[in-house]
Amino acid sequence: MFTGIIEAFGQITAIERTGSNVHFTVASPISHELKIDQSVAHNGVCLTVVALGEGTHQVTAIDETLQRSNLGQLHVGDLVNLERAMRANARLDGHLVQGHVDVTGICTEVQTLDGSWVFSFEYPFQPEYLLVDKGSICVNGVSLTVVKPSIAEGDVAHFSVAIIPFTFENTNFKHLKKGDSVNLEFDVIGKYVARHLALYMPLGS
Repeated sequence: MFTGIIEAFGQITAIERTGSNVHFTVASPISHELKIDQSVAHNGVCLTVVALGEGTHQVTAIDETLQRSNLGQLHVGDLVNLERAMRANARLDGHLVQGHVDVTGICTEVQTLDGSWVFSFEYPFQPEYLLVDKGSICVNGVSLTVVKPSIAEGDVAHFSVAIIPFTFENTNFKHLKKGDSVNLEFDVIGKYVARHLALYMPLGS
């Protein structure tokens, strides 16, 4: 379990393929503190540390993960947002994040305001992907507040997030541009509510 509060950047230093699996070597300020078999979110994707090097760690993404997330689009030199799993006795500064990406979205607009930024996204709509104004959404592993979620237009829905300077400088949002793919994880509470309604509302109607 994570909180969506990014600890550090990781830079991809090597990418190796074995069958349908992809192994990423990542250099970061926290790599030397990690342990084998530890869970670390990379752009919001929970991955297991499988090897350690000098200031680096390695993780493996299987085909399901690559199909569900934007990890398969990474290149050597790219920066990823890193977060270690939350401690049970720590403050929950973001929101409950599982590290299980639901779907990828596309950045449709970046607005630069006087001291902040507004990023807009579109994503393939599903009933369980619930968004409410001022609710929570995890974008590339970053816990953010939803702004102006839209009613789905056909199979596509939209929302925006407002980014403060600290978040802009300390996550890979500063490299995000129109047309880029992002990992989206919707609020787990909303997903359970949607699932409950889908299963039991027809029975009671």
